[in-house]
Amino acid sequence: MKSKVYFTKDISPEAAIKLYEAVGLKLSGNVAAKIHSGEKGNQNFLKPEFWEPMINHVNGHVVECNTAYTGSRMHTKDHIDLLKFHGWTKKFDVDLMDAEGEDLVLPVKNGNVLKENFVGAHLKNYDSMVVCGHFKGHPMGGYGGALKQLSIGCASSEGKTWIHSGGVHKDFEDQDRVWGQHAEQDTFLEAMADAASSVVDFFDGKIVYLFAMCNLSVDCDCCEVAEDPCMKDIGFLASTDPVAIDQACMDLINAQTDDPGLPHFLERVNSRHGVHTIEAAAKIGVGSREYELIEI
Repeated sequence: MKSKVYFTKDISPEAAIKLYEAVGLKLSGNVAAKIHSGEKGNQNFLKPEFWEPMINHVNGHVVECNTAYTGSRMHTKDHIDLLKFHGWTKKFDVDLMDAEGEDLVLPVKNGNVLKENFVGAHLKNYDSMVVCGHFKGHPMGGYGGALKQLSIGCASSEGKTWIHSGGVHKDFEDQDRVWGQHAEQDTFLEAMADAASSVVDFFDGKIVYLFAMCNLSVDCDCCEVAEDPCMKDIGFLASTDPVAIDQACMDLINAQTDDPGLPHFLERVNSRHGVHTIEAAAKIGVGSREYELIEI
C-alpha cells in the first residue's frame, strides 16, 4: 500500500493547518513541535510567525537541540540567546531537549551503522510530534528534509557527533576530532537513516511531517552564510511517512525542468549522494518510497 503525501501550492500558515487536517492523524498528549531555530545570520529559515498557527493548533511545545559545530547554537546559553533574537521565545516556551542531563538512549533495531542513538533527554516527555520543516539543500547531507530532522535534528550535541562519525565517538567539544574523523559519506547517510528509525520507533507512528518547499537554497538553515535561494518556490507537503515525504520533495524538485536553478540544486544533492539517505531508510523499514501525491 502506497503512503499518502498531501500537497498544495499554497505556502502559508493557513495551509499548514489544512494539510495537517488532511493527513487525519490527531496528535494527542504532550505534542513536541520540532522546528529549526535557524543559525545566526541565516536568511532562509522559516520564522516563528509562519509556524505559530500550526503549533498552537496542536497545542504543541517547541523543541530543539544544540548543534555539534562551533556557532551560536552549540551551547545552551548561546542557543537560548539566539532563540530570543529570532523571536521563538516571544511566542513559545522553547524546550532545548539536551540542555542538561544525560541523553536519552534509543535502540536502533535494524541499523546498518548504528545500534543506538543519543537524543535530547527531554524527548521522553513527549507523546507525539509534529515536524515543522523547511525543505532545502544541505552542505553535508545533500538535502535537508524529514529524515534529517528526525536524526540530526533530535540528536543531542553528542548524538550529532555520534551520527557524523558513524558511531565512532561523541566528543563534540573537540572540533578537530569531530570533522577530522568524520565517517565516509555513505556511512554518514546510513547513520542518519538509522538514527531516524529510532525516533520513528519511539513515537510509534504518532508523528506528522509538514514541509514547505520554499526559500530553496542549496544551503541549510544551519549555515550562517547561506546562498540565496536558487529555485522558485514549489509548494507545501504533509505526510505520516518521512521516507515518502522526502522522496516526494525530491521528485518535485526533479520535475522543475524549466527552473534555471535546478542543475545547481541537484549538483548539491547528487554530489553528496543525498538520495542514499532515503534509500537506506526505506531499506530498514522507516517508510516507503512508493507514495500517492494528493493535491488539496
